Amino acid sequence: MKLAVPLILIFSPFFLSQAHADVNYRIDLTQPQHHLAKVEVDFPRSEAKQLSVNLPVWRTGKYQVLPLGDAIRHFRAEDESGRALAWQRSASGEWQVKLSQPTQVKVTYQLYANSLGQRVSHIDASHAYLDASGVFVYSPDFRDQKVNVSLKVPEAWRSYSGMESKDAHLFIADNYDVLVDSPIETGISQHRAFSADGRDYELVVWGEGNYDLDKMVEDLTKLSGQAKAIWSGYPFKRYVYMVHATSGASGATEHLNSTVIQRPRFSFRERKDYLGFIKTASHEFIHTWNVKAYRPQGLVPYDYQQEGITELLWIAEGSTSYFQSQLLLRAGVITPKEFLEDLARRITRNEQTPGREVQSVAEASAGQWVAGGGDYAQNHSSNIYAEGYLTSLALDFSLLSDTRLKTSYRDLHAKLYQDFKLPVGYQVSDVQQILRELSGKDYGDWWQRHVNSPLVLDYEALLAKAGLKKDYGSDNKAIAYAGMQTREGSLRLSHVKREGPAWRAGIVAGDELVAINGLKVTAEGFAARIKDFTPGDTIKVTLFSNDTLKEVALTLAEQPSEKLKLVSVDKPSRKQKAFFKAWLGIDWPFDGEGKLKK
Repeated sequence: MKLAVPLILIFSPFFLSQAHADVNYRIDLTQPQHHLAKVEVDFPRSEAKQLSVNLPVWRTGKYQVLPLGDAIRHFRAEDESGRALAWQRSASGEWQVKLSQPTQVKVTYQLYANSLGQRVSHIDASHAYLDASGVFVYSPDFRDQKVNVSLKVPEAWRSYSGMESKDAHLFIADNYDVLVDSPIETGISQHRAFSADGRDYELVVWGEGNYDLDKMVEDLTKLSGQAKAIWSGYPFKRYVYMVHATSGASGATEHLNSTVIQRPRFSFRERKDYLGFIKTASHEFIHTWNVKAYRPQGLVPYDYQQEGITELLWIAEGSTSYFQSQLLLRAGVITPKEFLEDLARRITRNEQTPGREVQSVAEASAGQWVAGGGDYAQNHSSNIYAEGYLTSLALDFSLLSDTRLKTSYRDLHAKLYQDFKLPVGYQVSDVQQILRELSGKDYGDWWQRHVNSPLVLDYEALLAKAGLKKDYGSDNKAIAYAGMQTREGSLRLSHVKREGPAWRAGIVAGDELVAINGLKVTAEGFAARIKDFTPGDTIKVTLFSNDTLKEVALTLAEQPSEKLKLVSVDKPSRKQKAFFKAWLGIDWPFDGEGKLKK
């Protein structure tokens, strides 16, 4: 149902909500300028001696414990007669309410919502974004009960969600799990409705920016019609793309029937920037199946009060990244050139990340809840998105080869959706069994080499199957490389590549550069200064390390001057062209001279 009818600063009648849900939420957003709201929750009659009231300690789509409970103040509990009930906070996301006799319980609290970048909650004078994990408490006793959410909002605001609605600002869901995965966007926004492959879609954009709504709708329509390239059927009837054009926040989160995508407000017009948006939209759309409709056993069901550990997050996230550009390519939203440029960047990043030699994608998946970033991650960690993408690529190529192009990685995901829809979760043994059924081969050894061990790929041999090869162009030459990177606008080092020149010289992240060969170096001129030298040269680097001035000798290595490109092999065979089409679903894109067709 489209939500276009205003409701002026009033709640929908309480008796009406009682007909739709057993747990009733009301949130007052009528004074939003200071990021504050009042929340009321009516829980059904409880026969227990105490009622546990919880707020999740993490939100879906972000595998990290967050301080969500800190947003709650003025917590109060009452019985059905309005008498105050004693309560005690027992954990960061838990309140224990004492009950002396059976009663319904009403909980009220003030919510502070200023976590836009975390995509948890944000309230200001123009809108409110509400992800239930950071907004609405629940009781485990009533987690499976139907819920109702009523919003009290300023007159000009409009409310949208993937949930069902019976009124302009009244949403209903089958249970808390649906509520927590169906965020609400309410406020001043732009709205468009469209259809694709028999499903209804909406685009809701909050914030001003240099976006083109018509272009967004056109491409989202094309994208949304491509799901059938992988899966048979849809896990939703209606889907909402929510977009925040912001002053800095960026990122995205998938949900059951919607997604929220955040981009800096002036990062839509240029093609490079727009590709970032539409690839993100594709990624989150794919998640509607991969993660929201089927996911690893360790995340089934969601435990909102603690981590869910699994070695298969690389499938949940990495293969989503793997498919995102493929669907856009099939839809004609991106060109073969743009697809190959993206793959080339991923290969380059992988080859320049020492952590890929240390940690497997299985270990990275299990450790994602405590994964950090920065220098340590680059040097000692694998990434479930980046290396998960390339593991998916390798598995796809292996399936295509083993089945003579009859079966691909898409078939594995189609089977996971068919056989492991929630509430069933899949395990490693399930994935390996599907691989055996699809290929007729045992993938145990493959799994050990590519998933349980650090990923090592022979890109030349792998790409050749699809008629591609790596190329740096005729203008490429070897240039000097120091193996260290400064923070933007600073001479303090953010990364020092493991076993690179700076690493071997004893330089570490956090050191601050002062001079090279006795001459002052600037933040803006550091990269250019290194190019003044030749690979093999030894330079004297003056720096502060732990506030101590020192000088070290650094012998420069080499790196290519040009970016990696993926081009056609010389005289590609019919077999290679057929492999390419089975892989990506489009015809061979190069002409007889090896140039990409227009």
